[in-house]
Amino acid sequence: MSAAPLYIVATPIGNLQDITLRALELLASVDIVAAEDTRRSRVLLGHHGIERALLALHEHNEESQSPLLVERMKGGESVALVSDAGTPLLSDPGYRLVSLAVKAGIEVIAVPGASALTAALSVSGLPTDRFGFEGFLPAKRAARGKRLQSLADETRTLVFYESSHRIERCLSDMSLAFGADRPAAVCRELTKQFETVLRGPLADLHLAVASDPNQRRGEFVIVVGGAKASADANLARAVELARALLDDVGASRAARIAATIHAAPRREIYRQLLGPD
Repeated sequence: MSAAPLYIVATPIGNLQDITLRALELLASVDIVAAEDTRRSRVLLGHHGIERALLALHEHNEESQSPLLVERMKGGESVALVSDAGTPLLSDPGYRLVSLAVKAGIEVIAVPGASALTAALSVSGLPTDRFGFEGFLPAKRAARGKRLQSLADETRTLVFYESSHRIERCLSDMSLAFGADRPAAVCRELTKQFETVLRGPLADLHLAVASDPNQRRGEFVIVVGGAKASADANLARAVELARALLDDVGASRAARIAATIHAAPRREIYRQLLGPD
């Protein structure tokens, strides 16, 4: 018997209507729905009139349950993996199951949909062409501060998840590590009844959250603008690009293109192209 697929199914992050038609059809047809929290998944399925066998797969049992699910798929039973909300594996369980399924030659199929990560980026008002996802920061303040300091010079937009009981302290630590004026957005309860998006410098956002208890309730995604690239960093990237273009367009044109893209001095790029590698 051929192995049945493993489907990675995105579910709503709040509003229960935010689910694709394909996801609903698939959830109604698979043999097993592996859910991070069967109670929450049962509410979602019931809302859409779906009855299916639910099996708990969470961080505490994933290591023991994953091999059993792989054997069931090898025996022909199809499995849909869902998390509490959004796309599985993004700060949620599922990696062990997917890894074992891939190693067993089982087809793994994405059924895309809602994601708090992409939802927050889309409304943040910050650059989205390059970003880094950091998930949840360490719970202990010293470790959190160390992690943030290591990211202080990152030029990409950064995305973090945070809980209600740490949001105020987290914003304070971000303001210290990244600078009070660094632009950011605090996205709270996305797609839910009390959704709010606060935008502004980190210091202002910390003050807004600290002064309003309502802004410390719910689930949070924090989007932080990247650090401004230094002139040296821009030049290094420009030279790297120019060297990649050198064989195709020649030194002069390569320097001109790289200077335009990275806002770096063309003559210095050209000089480094002609100098020792």
